[in-house]
Amino acid sequence: DNPLQLDDRSILIMEGIHSLNPRLTPSIPDTAKYRIYASCFTSVAMDNTSRIHTTDNRLLRRMIRDYRHRGSDAVSTLARWASVRRGEERHIFPYQECADVIFNSSLSYELSIIKPIAEPILREVPDTVPEYDEARRLLQFLDNFTPNYDLSNIPPTSILREFVGGSTFEY
Repeated sequence: DNPLQLDDRSILIMEGIHSLNPRLTPSIPDTAKYRIYASCFTSVAMDNTSRIHTTDNRLLRRMIRDYRHRGSDAVSTLARWASVRRGEERHIFPYQECADVIFNSSLSYELSIIKPIAEPILREVPDTVPEYDEARRLLQFLDNFTPNYDLSNIPPTSILREFVGGSTFEY
């Protein structure tokens, strides 16, 4: 392996959920880093006392992406979710507060866009598996939203496009 050599004019851009972890760049001083954390922070409340959990929105995003782009069904994504959350708690969330900027990638109308895509995927979960209860809970949660089938209002550069398609970026 040839280590990457940077000079005083070099710029290194790292992308990925583990990029904020200082163990990836131990020889670069913190003063030479500009860290950006992008995540889905759902900012919609159901009413004055009930909020939408960001984890539900993120789970739905992941389930759609896994289904469309990775060939995984909802059962697989739901079964893996607890492990994903443990990994986030251990390897990602401790470093998010170190970011210089935090970018919220959620859209106020996102759940209405996700609803008609996620519902058929969730309905495939058989009632004979442990993940059935979570699939039903998510379906009941989605009942609170009016479906929006018009994807034309989503900017082509929105991170949501990674999950629903039509992005100008290549993945």
